This record gives sequence, structure tokens and C-alpha cells, in this order.
Amino acid sequence: MEQELAQRIVSGLHDAGIDVITYLPETRLSQMLPLLRDDGSFKLIAVSSEAEAVTIGAGAALGGKQVAVYMECTGLYVSCYSILSIAKRFGVPLLLLIAHLGSFADQRNNSVYAVSGAYVTPILDALEIQYRLVESGQNLETCIKDAGRHTQALKLPVALLFSGDFTR
Repeated sequence: MEQELAQRIVSGLHDAGIDVITYLPETRLSQMLPLLRDDGSFKLIAVSSEAEAVTIGAGAALGGKQVAVYMECTGLYVSCYSILSIAKRFGVPLLLLIAHLGSFADQRNNSVYAVSGAYVTPILDALEIQYRLVESGQNLETCIKDAGRHTQALKLPVALLFSGDFTR
């Protein structure tokens, strides 16, 4: 991902009012992590599992924070139980920032990711999580801000799936 896109994601998270970001580092969107650290206005919480990212994020959201959970798409599989048993059950707003590995637009796609990427949107549909595919920087900050507002209005998780230009 180009550095400019990473900076624009950070700006979009500011615009969305995000306070806390839980994350398990991955490769596609990782350029934003140093920017988030240097920014100083986000509470960053590194985790050892995406399920842990969801549960910690849910606790922060229930405590009044606006939370983003950052993971790659395989982390969605790991976090399904936490999403269902906590976020969906108790109406917890979480902005899921998911690197959509293995999608058609993934510029580094290969056989390792293609299979897992094919099941991301069906899983989100099964979980009844609204999502948007983000493949370019067009209207990026607005897209993130809208998703943040939407998750707060729904009091449920909403996902942004990053692919295309974000996977170079």
C-alpha cells in the first residue's frame, strides 16, 4: 500500500471519531501502524488473536470508546465466535478494518490466500454484518467516516474490506 493511502486511512479514522484500535499486525495494511503510533491520539492495543481483538474492543466500546478492530481476512474466521457471542448479542459497535486477502482485486493474490479470501463476504453475510469493499483511495476518508457513523447508529459491527490499491 502506498504511504499516502496509509495516511488517508489514519485521517479517516480521526474523522470517524475512533479512540481505540485493537489489532493483530498483518502485511497488506501494515504501513498504517507506524502512523497510528506516531499520531498519539489513538489507544493502540496489540493482541495475539483476532478473537482477543474483538473482545478487548468490545469492552472498550461498552466503556464508551469508539473502536476499530484491524485484522486480515483470515482473522475474521478466528473472531466469529467473539463477534457473535459479544458484539452481535450485546449490540456492540465495532468498525472492522479487514485486509481482504485473496479477493479478485488483491494485487499480491496467490494460492495461499485465494481460497480463504473467497469466503470472507459469505461469512459476513451469514453473520449479518454490513460491509463495503474498498479497492481505491476514491472518497476513502468519507467511506471510513460513514462506516464509523453507521456502526454507531446500528450499535453493531460494520466491516470495511480493503483490497486493490491497498494490497500493492
